[in-house]
Amino acid sequence: MNEEVNKAIELREKGELKEANTLLVKLVQEFPDDAYIHFQCAWSFDVLGEEIKAVPYYEAAINLGLSNKDVEKAIIGLGSTYRTIGEYKKSQETFLKGMKLFPENKVIQVFYSMTLYNLKEHQKAMELLLSCLMETTSDDEILSYQKAINFYKDNINEVWR
Repeated sequence: MNEEVNKAIELREKGELKEANTLLVKLVQEFPDDAYIHFQCAWSFDVLGEEIKAVPYYEAAINLGLSNKDVEKAIIGLGSTYRTIGEYKKSQETFLKGMKLFPENKVIQVFYSMTLYNLKEHQKAMELLLSCLMETTSDDEILSYQKAINFYKDNINEVWR
């Protein structure tokens, strides 16, 4: 089984997306209780642009139990997939769960900010995105404006006259 999963990952990495997907769908049928295979299968649908088909595999992977690093990636994949198919509330729930489990993961926060934008929560989206930027950037020019950016992220809609 491990050899076949590794072969599917290798196929995906070489750009042979359909072949990887076909192999992973077959492996899910053979090993329906394997969380990692479900995760890889979901990913294979995502890279094919077939996000709706990826959802049940992401959900199964998370519910069956993945290692912490893989569950982080599956949460990002599922939350992002929900967002791209217009399931914004499900996306929000997924990312909130992810941020509770992995509060230091900035990728989850950045993807969540996109969901907030889609939910018309523009101020919250900007606050979160700017916070992530200021906490992770090493760009000296941006850092030279750190005080102003941190102030404006909390006052993004304020107008001074």
